[in-house]
Amino acid sequence: MSTTATDSVPDSAAADTPAAPAAAGAPAQGDAAAPAPQSARALLKQLQQQFPAFRDCLPLAIGIDKQLLSRVPGLDRKTMRAALGIHTGSMRYLRSMEKATVRYDLDGVAGAEVTDTHRLHAKEQLQLRFKKEAERKKLEKAAAAEAEAARLRQEKLQQLASKFSRG
Repeated sequence: MSTTATDSVPDSAAADTPAAPAAAGAPAQGDAAAPAPQSARALLKQLQQQFPAFRDCLPLAIGIDKQLLSRVPGLDRKTMRAALGIHTGSMRYLRSMEKATVRYDLDGVAGAEVTDTHRLHAKEQLQLRFKKEAERKKLEKAAAAEAEAARLRQEKLQQLASKFSRG
């Protein structure tokens, strides 16, 4: 199965979960020749340093995974997919996709056009994120107001208890 830039956008679970399981399997002490497994975030940082399309957060060409596999020796497919998911699920990338007209290869060379469907998908993802954030803030505000009301009730009860115990 081929992973494209847009295939990995809806997979927000991969973008939101930390890449700790990939880094958890450190090589044994006697196994010094084995390379340490790379986390998805570390790979993404490497890709951003190595390729203009990632560094400048340009809309990625369909099939960018195949380009990566051919240009980055020893690249783990699972880690690459997780890194692509993090990248393509980022607010910066979605904002870029929302306004984009063309996609770019690893070197930043323009290629195929971005379809209206893909632009709309990016816009919907951004709207969903904004809605979730607004709901989270609303719930936080309600919880803070409830905590303050409880504190005031407790304070009032203590004042009343103090007043009537002096009798």
